[in-house]
Amino acid sequence: MTRAPSPRSQLLVHPLSYVREQRSWTQQDLVNVIARRLNTAARREKAWRWERWGVVPDEDTQLALADELGVDRQTVKALGWPHWLPTGPTISTATPWTFDGAVDLLDDTAGPAVLDRRGFLIMHAGLAVAIAERWLAAESPRINAALQGGRVDADLLDCFEQRLPALRRMDASLGGGSVRSLVDAELRLVTDLLRQSSYSEASANRLLTVAAELGRIAGWASFDAGFHAAAERYWLAALHAAHSASDRAAGANILKCMSLQRVDTERPTEALRLADAAWAGAKNAPARVRAMLTTRLARAHAVLGESVACERRLAEADTEMSRADDQTSPAWASYFDHAEYSAQVAACYLLLQRHQASDQWLQQTLALQPAERSRDRATYLIWRADSVFNLGDIDHACALVAEAAPDVAASRSVRNHRRLLDIRGRLTVHRHPAVTALDERVRTLLA
Repeated sequence: MTRAPSPRSQLLVHPLSYVREQRSWTQQDLVNVIARRLNTAARREKAWRWERWGVVPDEDTQLALADELGVDRQTVKALGWPHWLPTGPTISTATPWTFDGAVDLLDDTAGPAVLDRRGFLIMHAGLAVAIAERWLAAESPRINAALQGGRVDADLLDCFEQRLPALRRMDASLGGGSVRSLVDAELRLVTDLLRQSSYSEASANRLLTVAAELGRIAGWASFDAGFHAAAERYWLAALHAAHSASDRAAGANILKCMSLQRVDTERPTEALRLADAAWAGAKNAPARVRAMLTTRLARAHAVLGESVACERRLAEADTEMSRADDQTSPAWASYFDHAEYSAQVAACYLLLQRHQASDQWLQQTLALQPAERSRDRATYLIWRADSVFNLGDIDHACALVAEAAPDVAASRSVRNHRRLLDIRGRLTVHRHPAVTALDERVRTLLA
């Protein structure tokens, strides 16, 4: 009944796919196990619907599977589907908010996380918010560390800091799937230096700051590639590192990323609370950072359909963005230029179904977007296609999707692939020559 394990690159899209992977079951094996216990038909499409379509198995099916997996029936009833499924190591909040705690968490994350293929969240509902609240409340510690080994000097620190912009550019161009292993290796090296080397307090802060940004990039790349559990692990470690470096703005940027992940995984209330914690934790940050965090807060309100709150935050973001160029910002915030700001405003209006406003902001975004950010450009072309499609212009929507499709096909971004398939599916409902031509082109590119 067992089969060879699937390739390590395969994304485990659902807790049930993780269970099958651990037992080397195919979907047919899974339904066979249940059918033997219930004396029912063993149709493979049942497992496909459970994993891919979000269909919830009936109670008898769940209990039969629980008996096979050795899970107590009370646990099944208490937690509900799919949360009772045994999905391997979870994330703990027990790590102290100290230098040693940050290094321990980085040590446990760099390396193992890049191999974590779970394409679903492993933090239970509310846990990310609890972490954000603890981060807000924790006081940044003083660092007094001198570990055995060679001393970290300024030239080496400069080298690590100077490589960060290149990693960000590679991610923006190639997609998360192409860079996550590279960033993880860099994080592993910095973690080893924190663990084994000696350095001054100032050097320790710089190393921790680098580790925090590498963890954020690794988490973002994992999120973009569909590896949600890995992204959570990287971001938690990065948040601890930023805290130990007394860098509140960097910590807020990490929480901002976690908020968007909650938007994408349909946890909008958590997304809002994380965005609010990020905004509250960086009240003294430069205007560009404040604008970035405020637009993310506005986007979380938009997801919830809270148009008045969204508009209020967008007005605040506009004020912050008007003075962004007059203040020095962290290097990681440089991507939030006027093109990206316009895109985030457009995202809010797209969520609120104000398609005329969204289209106007996206026109501005695409006119300003740097050529090297090809992944983001493809995203915004698809967003604009969505807007003009809802405004009734099918020809223009098809032209925009056709423009985006080559960059989507060339990048390793699961999020953009899903966006492309979604807009393509909505367009193909219409019998239109432009839609037929687009469908053939997209099918060829994705093949």
